[in-house]
Amino acid sequence: MVFQGSSAAISHTGKVRSNNQDSGYAGSNLFVVADGMGGHAGGDVASSLAISRLQALDRPFESTAEAERALRDAIADAAVDLVDTVNVRPELAGMGTTVSALIMVDDYAVIAHIGDSRIYLFRDGALTQITTDHTFVQRLVDSGRITPEEARFHPRRSVLMRVLGDMDTDPELDTFIMPTQPGDRWLLCSDGLSGVVDDPHTSKALGLGLAPGRTADSLLKQALDGGAPDNVTIVIVDVGGQHPLFSGTATIVGSASNPVGVEVPAAAPRRSSWLHPNRQAANEPTHFEPAPEFLEELIEEDRRRARRRRIGWIAGLALVLLILAGAAWVGYQWTQTRYYVGADEDTVVIYQGVQQNIGPISLSTPYEDTGIPLDSLPEFARVQVKGTISADSLSHARQIVTGISDLAGGSG
Repeated sequence: MVFQGSSAAISHTGKVRSNNQDSGYAGSNLFVVADGMGGHAGGDVASSLAISRLQALDRPFESTAEAERALRDAIADAAVDLVDTVNVRPELAGMGTTVSALIMVDDYAVIAHIGDSRIYLFRDGALTQITTDHTFVQRLVDSGRITPEEARFHPRRSVLMRVLGDMDTDPELDTFIMPTQPGDRWLLCSDGLSGVVDDPHTSKALGLGLAPGRTADSLLKQALDGGAPDNVTIVIVDVGGQHPLFSGTATIVGSASNPVGVEVPAAAPRRSSWLHPNRQAANEPTHFEPAPEFLEELIEEDRRRARRRRIGWIAGLALVLLILAGAAWVGYQWTQTRYYVGADEDTVVIYQGVQQNIGPISLSTPYEDTGIPLDSLPEFARVQVKGTISADSLSHARQIVTGISDLAGGSG
């Protein structure tokens, strides 16, 4: 059965990269995003080869099991294509690509995934990430060592643990089958979108109810406004909807859209001199798959980073506490230069400090008991003393006491 719905695909180089290594495909039943890697030309070739091999699956399938087998076989064949291409063009060694593919079969979505491109499902106003990133930081998230928010900005967030590359003709794929229903909106995207636009903003754009093409444009604009440091590829698939497609020409975007295939020119020889030394191209690959022995070093590096972060927090907290303690000490010392005249239970007393307390801590202590009985004072003077009388210095406090003493003598 031909899928009934609508779709759109869009791809953009972004604001930093000089070429587009992503590829995308939106057909009648098949929808794919592939994010290539491996240098200036290698990523182009890898993602294009993957799309070229997979587009033969854009047809109705009798069953979901048949579609799942076809996806596995086609992606394995694409891996063989990458190996064969590198045998012919050894300068492309190390190239690879992510693949996130979806085939609609009746009321089901058949999904195959490898790498860190993503497939989301927007249903009933809620956005759910369906695929799991095959990245180093995702392993850290899964083990509880970092949070998903920390993973978004981790310096190793682009290190892939699984990828469709030229070193393995039997790639380890995630494949599964999910029921779908009218009103569902599927989003396939490279990390050029998911790494820049967070889920709440993506969900808001998908929930506006705009046509797939306009929604893709809106998401792309958000990625560009966010700096778009990588290529951005977006495929949106609506199940049912206002404009269902029963047939039509597939939309191919990114490097796979080259109608004559990807041309990979041989690198031109360059002369080096002390005035013009050879330099590595600025267009670095955004992903790489670590060798097994490198994984432990990555994990240890993350442990060191976590230790440094903890030490930094502890040192910062200690510094803040030290500053607060110093400020409190300076403040307390200042209070001890102040005096006031007050009363204890029955006599006039000179106090050192200020009248305020900080919680249970008093900022004053009795300095000198004058021996003047409170009941010897006139009523107004007794009220003043009980309310305390501030003094600028010890000598000033004693002057105040002399005046009070005269009042005591006068009242007697």
